[in-house]
Amino acid sequence: MSMSLTPLADWRAAQVPTTTALTGRYIRLQALQPTEHGDLLWQVLQGPNADPQLWDYLPYGPFANRSAFDSWLSGCANGRDPLFFCLIEQSSGRAVGLISLLNILPADGCIEIGHVLFGAPLQRTPGASEAIYLLAQWAFEVLGYRRVEWKCNAANARSQRAAERLGFTYEGLFRQHRVVKSHNRDTAWYSLLDHEWPTCRRAFEHWLAAGNFDSQGQQKQRLQDFRTQG
Repeated sequence: MSMSLTPLADWRAAQVPTTTALTGRYIRLQALQPTEHGDLLWQVLQGPNADPQLWDYLPYGPFANRSAFDSWLSGCANGRDPLFFCLIEQSSGRAVGLISLLNILPADGCIEIGHVLFGAPLQRTPGASEAIYLLAQWAFEVLGYRRVEWKCNAANARSQRAAERLGFTYEGLFRQHRVVKSHNRDTAWYSLLDHEWPTCRRAFEHWLAAGNFDSQGQQKQRLQDFRTQG
């Protein structure tokens, strides 16, 4: 039995992203500049107070010395897929992490958020969620993508919880997908689609509002709850 194919109405290829600045209330994304951001990134990603689990599921790091780190950081800055951004804390102006867009397929309208390296000062803060919001908003509303992906090692429970909290839908498991640091990686796939984005956007905006946090910075209502309110 043959299946008829329905063409997409008025589909146009999405734009290729460049490292423009994306500014929110808590966080700013900007082009990675190793000479400007390297010292602070080394401290938050590999310093004595860095998250000891940060590099566990990534194909690189931690680095044996600053020279190796700087070489890797320069490679990140010069690449276009992945396209890396430096995360700047608005209140202090400090570099607090890295994030990228990758697997960029403008003709298909598909793009991925990955290489998420949030330093300890950024983790579990409004700025961490805002970084994802800013990238997704830019991808859907400005660049014209119709699918934003999130992929992670199936053993990485933190990343899977984050994807679900942020509104991504679990699509399945790619078994024996990669070999990372001499270990098998089964990859969990998640996505967020353009017709789902308006509901997610409203939830992000309500959650990120100053009124959703008390004087100690604790949330009053969860991001997931805002999505279910419609």
